[in-house]
Amino acid sequence: MKKENIISMMSTILEKQGKKPEAINDNDSLRDISFRSLDFSELCLKVEDEIGQELNFEAANLRKIETVDDVCQFVMKAMES
Repeated sequence: MKKENIISMMSTILEKQGKKPEAINDNDSLRDISFRSLDFSELCLKVEDEIGQELNFEAANLRKIETVDDVCQFVMKAMES
């Protein structure tokens, strides 16, 4: 799965909540685009459905996620595990 797909999924999650994000950029803060922890959980579930396997990651690494790029890198690395 490519970074663009992950960002598109993030945008869809926000739009479902009535949030209308403009173009989401790699360096956007999750706080600035109102992407919360529950949104992150929903994203992971969508990715798992898309790729047909469970993501494998350490929860401690979640604390380091602050930007859109951090989310993308985290998800792509979890898909490799």
